[in-house]
Amino acid sequence: MEGLQRKSIVITGASGGMGSAATEEMARRGYRVIMACRNPEKAAAVRSRILAAVPDAQLDIEELHLDSFASIRDFAGRMREEAPLDGLFNNAGVLPRHYSLTAEGYEQTLGVNYLGPWLLSNLMLPLLAQDSGIVNMVSVSAKAISLDRDLFEKGEKDFHQLRTYARTKLALIYFSIALAQKSGRRVNMADPGIVDTEMIRLDRWFDPLTDIFFRPFCNSPARGARPAVNALCSDACMQIFSGAGHRDVPRKLLERRDDIEWLWDETERRVKK
Repeated sequence: MEGLQRKSIVITGASGGMGSAATEEMARRGYRVIMACRNPEKAAAVRSRILAAVPDAQLDIEELHLDSFASIRDFAGRMREEAPLDGLFNNAGVLPRHYSLTAEGYEQTLGVNYLGPWLLSNLMLPLLAQDSGIVNMVSVSAKAISLDRDLFEKGEKDFHQLRTYARTKLALIYFSIALAQKSGRRVNMADPGIVDTEMIRLDRWFDPLTDIFFRPFCNSPARGARPAVNALCSDACMQIFSGAGHRDVPRKLLERRDDIEWLWDETERRVKK
C-alpha cells in the first residue's frame, strides 16, 4: 500500500473478540482502521497484537462510550478531521447480566446496542464518502421477539437479559431498513451466529457443564467477523450477511412500516433532546 491512499473505516468495539478479528482482517485487506473503543488501554494491547501479525497495518485508537450521547457527539466531532471516511461498522454490543442505566437514563443494553449506533450513524453520515457503507451487527435472536411501543420506558422489573438483548437487535434491524431508505446509502447487516466471545460468558452455578457442551458449537471470533468483513467490502445494499452468504431482508420485516417509522421518529425525538 506504499504510495497509495488507504481507505479508512471506523469499527466500534474494535478491542473485543469479533471487533478485533474484523479489525485484523480489514488491516490485512489494506484498510486503515479507526478503532473506536471504550477502553483505550485494552485497545492498545489489541493494536500491538495485530501489528505483530500485520506489520504494515494502520490502526488508530479513539475513545468512544456508546452509553453516552455526549461521548458519541464528541467522537463524531473528532472524526470531521478524518472525512471522508469509507465505512462504519457498528460492531460494539453488550449483553449485561444485570439492569443498569446509560448516562441519559436508558437501560444499558438498549443504549449501547441501539441508541448509540443510531446516533453515531446519523452523525457520521455527512462524514462518509458517497460510495461508502454502514454495517450493523444484528442477531438471529431478533426472530423471537416483537417490538413494544413502551421500548424506551421499560424499567428494572421488565429487564430480562436475553429478551432485552433480542429486542435491541430487532430495533437495530428496523433502523437499518429505515436508514437505507432515508439516506440512500449502502446499509447492510451482519449476523455472526453464536460466537465464542466474552459477551456470552456464563457464570451461574450450573453453567460450567453447559459451557462444556455449548462452546464447541460456537463460531470463533474470526469466523463470526467474516460476514461483517464481507459486508464492508461489498457493493450490495440492504442485505443480511451471514456465514452462508447474504440474503435479502425478509419481506415480513420490510412490511412493518408502522413499527419502523414509529421507532425512527421516537428515537430521533429522544436523541435530540
